[in-house]
Amino acid sequence: MHKLLVDEPGKRMFLLGNEAIARGAVEAGISCATTYPGTPSSEISLAFFQMAPENGLVFEYSVNEKTALEVAAAAANSGVRALCVMKHVGVNVAADALMTLAYIGVRGGLVLLTADDPYMFSSQNEQDNRYYARLSGLPMLEPSSGDEARRMVADAFDLSERLGLPVLLRTTTRINHSTEPVTLGEIRERKSLGEFKKDPFRYVAVPAVSRRLHTRLLQQEALALALANASPWNAITGAGRFGIVANGVSHNYVMDALADLGIADQCSVLRPGFVNPFPKDLVRRFLSGVDKVLVVEEGEPFLEEAVQAAAQTAGFTGKIAGKGLGLFSREGEFDPAMVRQTLASYFEIPYTRPALLDVSDTPEIPARPPNLCAGCGHRAAFYEVREAAGPDVIHPTDIGCYTLGLLPPLSAADFLICMGSSVGTSCGFSRFTDRKVIAYIGDSTFFHSGIPGLVNAVFNRHNFTLVILDNGTTAMTGHQPHPGVDMEALGKTGYGRVSIEAVVRGVGVGHVTVINPYKVKKSIEAVREAIQYKGVSVIIARQPCVLFARALKAPKRKPFRVTDKCNNHRLCVDRLGCPAMVVEAGKVRINALQCTGCAVCAQICPEHAILPVEGEE
Repeated sequence: MHKLLVDEPGKRMFLLGNEAIARGAVEAGISCATTYPGTPSSEISLAFFQMAPENGLVFEYSVNEKTALEVAAAAANSGVRALCVMKHVGVNVAADALMTLAYIGVRGGLVLLTADDPYMFSSQNEQDNRYYARLSGLPMLEPSSGDEARRMVADAFDLSERLGLPVLLRTTTRINHSTEPVTLGEIRERKSLGEFKKDPFRYVAVPAVSRRLHTRLLQQEALALALANASPWNAITGAGRFGIVANGVSHNYVMDALADLGIADQCSVLRPGFVNPFPKDLVRRFLSGVDKVLVVEEGEPFLEEAVQAAAQTAGFTGKIAGKGLGLFSREGEFDPAMVRQTLASYFEIPYTRPALLDVSDTPEIPARPPNLCAGCGHRAAFYEVREAAGPDVIHPTDIGCYTLGLLPPLSAADFLICMGSSVGTSCGFSRFTDRKVIAYIGDSTFFHSGIPGLVNAVFNRHNFTLVILDNGTTAMTGHQPHPGVDMEALGKTGYGRVSIEAVVRGVGVGHVTVINPYKVKKSIEAVREAIQYKGVSVIIARQPCVLFARALKAPKRKPFRVTDKCNNHRLCVDRLGCPAMVVEAGKVRINALQCTGCAVCAQICPEHAILPVEGEE
């Protein structure tokens, strides 16, 4: 039995924050979970993927976040509980559905989890999705710990059903990826089958219907405000004249700082966990007991602005600050030392920062920049495109492992906005520059949002080459499946499979080639043919992800070695940048423990000086 299905209320278990959230959903009795994988949310989906065969939960890796939300919306409006999981930028993709779903509402509970990523550990921006709650008029809850997130999930479903609205649950990377003791709760009975009751003047959002639904949303928002003001997730602790507003992981830093500074008895702390609608009445009560306020929040000044608005109507004349010079930044993550220092400075508390440890005699930690894995088919494809097309090419790229192609010596990334943008931006570059355009997109990203751009390119007769890097999985976020994956190879039944080649030909692409990037000479010839074609050409570079293949116990290839024939041209190092290759004492060497036996380096060596390791593997 999966550990998150254990029905032992009160049992303590060490869980990752994402596992705690998944457990909370199980305890809430969800019937449906949908997602498009994205860090820092991916482990929530993995838990459901693993649990689904055991407990009958309907779980779906959807083609993108918009589709995931639409599936969950239909489930919830059939009367069952549904959870939709995505990272923060995924909400941008789902927003078209979300904004109108707020009008239509739900019958069963629907919770949309948005996992924000301060400091951009694995993201292209740092957006603060609390503003999506304000934009949509939907309730939002925000936990401060993994165990609180577990409890908050069930409350979010109850709130959703009480209001008849989707509820947003916002986490951040530190909540998702911290491990802590979690106390298991009771598992509610799950409703496995729902029923959709037709009511087109409620569910079909044409203008005449939507005008009435907007009125309903505003009424429910007023009810949600009353619930926020009374919610146990919004609490005031302490009774000092110094006021602090903090939530999420920042609240934990604040509580530690107050203890370290010895000023807990001088501070009143407001912790909003039900952050939208903002609990204005509670804030006014909080302000009545303080003289000066500091708002501690990562990201944008969402709470700060709300507190200032409430203060204005309450006639509060004290200072309220949060973001600004000498205070907190709108960039990156906070840490306990930063919060402690800023609190002491703002409230004029004598404080001497502890001396830093002397580490002058400690060896410097070697740098480990991000890199494509040894044997990655993407590296071979990048090399082959460069050999075929030369350096004077514009390379729009996309979101995935292959984004690392931006690094030398591959230098195969020139422009990136978001998922699927490589195809759309290629249309613009090919039309308004006189340079050859060769774009890259991964297999999962192609299904996610690359197809519409390709249709646009065919229809408008653009001229560029698209390289679809098909490694047979959604590699960057942890090897989740996508519509092109052979699920039977994973031991899973009941799935279809969509051929990338058939899709590409089906939308009208005139030149389509499938290559194996490990076959260097043939691949270079195929790329040359593709880029000479006038119009849209597509190359499908198909080679399984080496890490995924290893997990599936695929047969191993022999590693390679550099022989005495080497004349130290270093083409292998200078043009591939494979991490299995190192230069020691002026000579190239291959680390046999890292080498996967792809043989790409052997094929580009002018002396044929790279050969398989002899003897046993």
